[in-house]
Amino acid sequence: MNIELLHHTPEPERTVALAARLCYSPTGLAELKEKIGSGDIRQFIDKIMSLGHHSVLEHASFTFGVEGISRVTSHQLVRHRVASYSQQSQRYVSHVERFDAVVPPSIDSNEEAKRIFDFTVGVVHQAYKQLVEMGVQPEDARYLLPNATETKVIITMNARELLHFFKLRCCMRAQWEIRSMAVGMLKLAKQAAPTIFRDAGPGCVAGPCPEGEFCCGRTAQVRKQFRSLT
Repeated sequence: MNIELLHHTPEPERTVALAARLCYSPTGLAELKEKIGSGDIRQFIDKIMSLGHHSVLEHASFTFGVEGISRVTSHQLVRHRVASYSQQSQRYVSHVERFDAVVPPSIDSNEEAKRIFDFTVGVVHQAYKQLVEMGVQPEDARYLLPNATETKVIITMNARELLHFFKLRCCMRAQWEIRSMAVGMLKLAKQAAPTIFRDAGPGCVAGPCPEGEFCCGRTAQVRKQFRSLT
């Protein structure tokens, strides 16, 4: 899996702080821009986060490029609807050359399971290739391709939605692949906006575990991991 932060709002925390200060100040925009300093930025972000005034976080957006994830994960990803996605097409990108498949660790670590997996992927690929060679359009032949098929996607989310995404998908109960992707995205987001994402991560980082009876039982360990995440 490869994750890159391709672009983000220039000075995202400054933009968010300006929006927050504008809400509470009679001062004009030009004066606000001139007077706001790094201390004010941290102060206003801390204030809005504590007050739950999260709408101003929507002024900062982040665009990630992700390669090497499965269609299992991309299907989970697009359930987060307050976002924009561009995904590699299986209609226009042919898989006549053998497609890459993501192998779950539980299968990769089991010799017999890995043999079955690889054999099945090989059979599916051969069937796909034969259909295309028979004149079947790739857009129809792709119906054979498994959820394990590797895909690539570009994701754009605003900071508010990213916090929600991290809360759900960094949790220990999230499926392993999307959790790995979410943690990788969070590391990059923290570098770009450390104050906004200081307490980002699963719900137990900033409060009690929201999973109730399904809690993983490792709250202290998880909090330590995400508070020191770099």
